[in-house]
Amino acid sequence: MLRRTGAIGALIGLLAALLLTTSATAADPPARPAEAADGGCGVLAPGATAAAERAVEAACQQVAAGVWYSWGGGHGPQPGPTYGKVDPSDPASEHDPERLGFDCSGLVRHAYAQATGADILDGDASAQYYTHRTAERFTAADGLAPLRPGDLLAYGTSADLHHIAIYLGAGRMVEARQSGTKLMVSDARLGGDYFGAVRVNTGTVAGPVLRTWGTGVWTKAQPSVRAARVYAFPGPTTIRVACQKHAEVVTAEGYTNDAWSYLPDYRAWVTNIYIQGPAWLDGVPACTT
Repeated sequence: MLRRTGAIGALIGLLAALLLTTSATAADPPARPAEAADGGCGVLAPGATAAAERAVEAACQQVAAGVWYSWGGGHGPQPGPTYGKVDPSDPASEHDPERLGFDCSGLVRHAYAQATGADILDGDASAQYYTHRTAERFTAADGLAPLRPGDLLAYGTSADLHHIAIYLGAGRMVEARQSGTKLMVSDARLGGDYFGAVRVNTGTVAGPVLRTWGTGVWTKAQPSVRAARVYAFPGPTTIRVACQKHAEVVTAEGYTNDAWSYLPDYRAWVTNIYIQGPAWLDGVPACTT
């Protein structure tokens, strides 16, 4: 009788302990991973350089701070949030002049300036995608498989890239998307007008870096005005020039020249008329093929 009573007492004690454990578990659920606490913004995959990871972290800090999208924001004399302006094509931008924030390229500029300590990606989405600081380029057909955190995803066409975002890994990206919203983390959109991605070279740039002039200047698949168009420079920008050669004679803007330069970051040619400097560029080698 005594042994039976002791067994019952032990069973009651065990049930009480289980009830207490269940109650504590319900009241105190396990903490979520740190990345989930702020909407999943962070470095979500391996393989990125330290500078690219710092760029991701800098962008995510702005997300965590609840910073607004602001059209034209982030394009002041120095990287960082600025008040925006009204986009004539978007009624939702009416409050952007009151909002301290970033547009898409302003956020990219700020993130990489924080990461490197230098303003290496000044300009709009097109200038950032076609930067002379390209380490590697990917087409839309490549998908997400080759991408690493910090890579830049661009949207639009070769002549008009209108949006850019920073890849986080795991199919996610951080972006300043549109007026009326705050900076956000989104699924990487590969459909629609997704154009491709670029990996940023934050180190030494090989080859002469020169500057173009003019607006709407097309690069060509071959050194000829009749060749297929590749990309149009919307305005003056910096370019990396691999070599130059004498080819088709071009007359434009009051100048005549037969020299063309090959731009490795675009895999395209441009007439030297639109590159600042002499007709035959100093310090640029002649193409051997």
